[in-house]
Amino acid sequence: MKYVKQFGIILCVSLAGEVLHQFIPLPIPASIYGIVILFLCLEWKIISVSAVKETSSFLIEIMPVMFIPAAVGLMDSWQIIKNDWVSYAVITIFSTFVVMIVSGKVVQAVINRTQKKREDRQ
Repeated sequence: MKYVKQFGIILCVSLAGEVLHQFIPLPIPASIYGIVILFLCLEWKIISVSAVKETSSFLIEIMPVMFIPAAVGLMDSWQIIKNDWVSYAVITIFSTFVVMIVSGKVVQAVINRTQKKREDRQ
């Protein structure tokens, strides 16, 4: 029953993201609204981490399975994209490296900022 409750909390937050997406005319996916809402609820301690921990861990573990429909969709669309596959591959590789570099820089900045705050307190 604990998992049903945790999954229900996650679904309610996702629903709130869908509702925001309908009312705010920005080109932001509803899932992003939901992630931001969940983050804020966890940060402001409206929802405790233990209230969603096990179910969120399970969802992260099965995440690779969620990519199967997308892969099948690509295979189904092969006739459309086969003439431009080199462009798609180059864009995918380039954007992957950009995301890795930016993510690394952000993590380094957060770590450095956290260490500075610790040093300042001491």
